[in-house]
Amino acid sequence: MGNAEKATELLKMINPIEHSKVFEACQKYKVEPYVITADIYGKGNLAGRGGWSWYTGSSGWYYNAGIEYVLGMKIENNILKIEPCIPKEWKEYTIRYNYNNTIYNITVKNQNEKNKIDENSILFLNNIEQKSKQVPLEDNSGIKNILVEM
Repeated sequence: MGNAEKATELLKMINPIEHSKVFEACQKYKVEPYVITADIYGKGNLAGRGGWSWYTGSSGWYYNAGIEYVLGMKIENNILKIEPCIPKEWKEYTIRYNYNNTIYNITVKNQNEKNKIDENSILFLNNIEQKSKQVPLEDNSGIKNILVEM
């Protein structure tokens, strides 16, 4: 929905390590600090307690939300798109993506404190500016370097 601060706040809220930083939080959460739970109770004396740990569906959705909707790495029909929705204070991040035998090193620089790419954003593929903000995926055993300047 384009609200980067809310998206990262929710991901942080769901992250199990955030419920394990202090002893009191561990006592309330009561499940493993390294496993995504399917739910966290929100009412009464169970508020803050995790439930259904080791439920694989929730970890998959968490991963998907972080990669696709915050970091913005999306693949559709063998086309790689980088459409981040990040907090303005994030200055830079990197992703290393293996597509069969090809390595894609992706760097997103956010020196202008934006939440999303716009018409002024630039995408470079192997130091060559691209007209499109999309990169066709190739399986050629090479290394591709992508730089997005927001």
